[in-house]
Amino acid sequence: MAQNRKRSLNELLVNLFNHVMDMEGEAVITEEFKDITNNDMHIIEAIGIEAPRNMSVIAQKLHVTVSTLTINMNGLEKKGYICRERSQKDKRVVYVTLTDNGRKAFYHHRDFHKKMIKAIVKDLNEQEMEILYRCLENLSSFFESGKQDQ
Repeated sequence: MAQNRKRSLNELLVNLFNHVMDMEGEAVITEEFKDITNNDMHIIEAIGIEAPRNMSVIAQKLHVTVSTLTINMNGLEKKGYICRERSQKDKRVVYVTLTDNGRKAFYHHRDFHKKMIKAIVKDLNEQEMEILYRCLENLSSFFESGKQDQ
């Protein structure tokens, strides 16, 4: 790949990352959810709407420590977005679920992501979507590996 194309690709990725973060903040932190942050929304997303999740699983999904997560959970609980409950079998384990307000925030955040994906793939055929998917998988693998010298 030509050097100019690599430079342009880098600039595009940096700009996209910044735009996604800015737009997501503007789209999901509305009047209804003004008492939480974009980071809080990602925690709500990690908790999900299925069965209760324990703190370790949520922390792992977010790539943070349980102690860091606990600080955020305190705020979300005070604001009425989550409910925490100790396991009856093992008192060290804490399970987290979303309250009704937390589920509303979850769906609100999910809707933003659905709109974003729809905009990304709207003009792509199946082959182009497969190529895009493989590119994003490669990018994800790069971030997950932590190796900056690839």
